[in-house]
Parts: sequence; C-alpha cells; structure tokens
Amino acid sequence: MSDSKDRRKPAIGITMGDAAGIGPEIIVKCLQDASVYEQCRPLVIGDAKRLQQVARLMGISIEIKTVQTVAEGKYACGAIDCLDLNLLPEDVPFGEISARNGDAAFQYVKKAIELAEAGHIEAICTAPLSKEALHKGGHAYPGHTEILAALSGTKDYAMLLSTHDLQVIHVTTHIGLLDAIRKITPERVYTTISIADATLRRLGIAKPKIGVCGINPHAGENGLFGNGEEEEKIVPAIQQAVSEGIDAQGPLPADTLFFRARRGDFDIVVAMYHDQGHGPIKVLGLEAGVNMTAGLPFIRTSVDHGTAFDIAGQGIADERSMMEAIYQALRMASVGG
Repeated sequence: MSDSKDRRKPAIGITMGDAAGIGPEIIVKCLQDASVYEQCRPLVIGDAKRLQQVARLMGISIEIKTVQTVAEGKYACGAIDCLDLNLLPEDVPFGEISARNGDAAFQYVKKAIELAEAGHIEAICTAPLSKEALHKGGHAYPGHTEILAALSGTKDYAMLLSTHDLQVIHVTTHIGLLDAIRKITPERVYTTISIADATLRRLGIAKPKIGVCGINPHAGENGLFGNGEEEEKIVPAIQQAVSEGIDAQGPLPADTLFFRARRGDFDIVVAMYHDQGHGPIKVLGLEAGVNMTAGLPFIRTSVDHGTAFDIAGQGIADERSMMEAIYQALRMASVGG
C-alpha cells in the first residue's frame, strides 16, 4: 500500500475515452512520466486490456495493474493503476465508430463521477470520446460537459478552455449558430460571467478581470450591425455583474478582445458561442489547450482535441494536451477546487 505521505497527494481519475481513438495511447504516454506520480495519484478508469494492447503496440514496457478501489492503487511510476470496468474485448478495432465503445466511454465517466461525489478522487480528467459513438451507444448527450452536468445534477455550468496565454469561457457551446443566438439571454450571460469570476477566484486570482464578447461584428457598433442583440442580451448581464462587484467589461469586439486578453488586459474572455471561443484557443495550438467544466461540484479537466480516429493505433498521437489537463486538474485540486 502507498504510505501516508502518498495518500495526501490528490487522486486524479482519468477516464479512458473512446477505446478506438487516441485516448488510451496518450494516457499510457503521460503515465510513463515520473513527475506525475511525484505530485498526484493517477487512476485510469477504463479497460485494462486496451491499455495493455496500446502499450504493446508502442513498445512500451509498463505494467497495467487492475484495482477495484482507489485505495488499492500503488501509484508508482512503472505501473499504471486501472480501475478496470472490463467492458470491451481485447480486439477493439482502432478508428471505427462503435455503439459498444460509445457506451463504454459513458460508463467510464459515470464511474468517475460516482468516485468524485463520494470523495474518493479529487478531480476528473477525461480523454476524448466520440459524440457519434456515444449517441449510437444510447446516450444522447452533446458531449462530456453535458454528461457531467446531468449526472451530477448541476444546473449552472460552462465550458472553459485554458492555455498558458488565454482563458475562454462559453455562454453556449454545441448548438448551431442560429440556435446559439436564441439561447443567449441576459440570465445565461450573467451566469457565465459569475461562474468565470468564481472559478478564477478559486484558482487564486483575487479580482479577476473579465472581458465579454459581443455577438455581432464590432459588438454591434451602437446598432450599426445586427438587431440590437448586445443591448438586449449582454449589457443587462454585465450591469448586474458589475453591481455585485465583478470586474466585467463589454460587450467588446471579439476581433480585438482575444488579442487584448492574451496581452494581459483580461484574465478571461466570455465568448458567446462555440467557434467564437474555440477558434482563438486552437490557433494557439491543440497541444497547449485544456478543456474544463466550470460550475460542477468537482474538478473536471480534459484534452482540447477529439478522438483522432485517423491516427489511432499508430503510436504518433501527441500527449501534451493530456499532460496539461492532468496538471491543470492537479493545480485546481491543490488550491481546493
């Protein structure tokens, strides 16, 4: 068993994601790094057979140790502790969408939530799943964020993308642009601003500076563009936030706000819809981005990329975003979430 000093390290539950994608590969690569074990207790929640197969394909000599509880783990570099749900056969093809894999990916997340809510792990870090496989497996969620919120009974939450230079939180995410504009309301914008402020305060920023995007080009330019969406949907939310002591500014033109935030004028940007926020983050590099779900009763981080079915099983996947996600989960757990 691990000694008492090891027990004080945060336990991070890492879900394996879709077995046909690069999730198992990037997890195995990350968990060869001794520095991970120096700072936390990483527990993979998935299928041990898949991790073993991936390690063999990459020529990595590492033990996959199956456990039934968090307490059973050794958490020492040279072996990967896996809470083995044993849902998949050994010969799962790479790069193929499968209902079986989609259901398994859902079950890994469900188990991680149970462990987090019971206090057995301090954070959840998720490898990518396939939304199509998820739906084929009988789970009609847009993605991880919505699964985590639904299963934890969380009403107010938001997707937050983070790099070393830029942090972006979203008012809406995985819906079409016309639907997104309809979903943007003063209440939702205010809630997102509040979640951003609370999250950054938990990360140690005493007075977060929050820049809020407009919807239209040039944030509507005083009604020149659009149909008054900024005045109707965003301005009241900012006014309410400011009245409560939150440092929120806007609505500001998105084409300059991200530059200003990266320069240091703002600690976080509130984006109104998916591509408005994702584009600037991904220009900075997929390997640098971390996806967080803010507002949950537990810490959750993730890679900022998909399953990459086209390169799965080839041993060439870049694990840096997963490593960043693990370390971001660790940082948040260390300051109390």
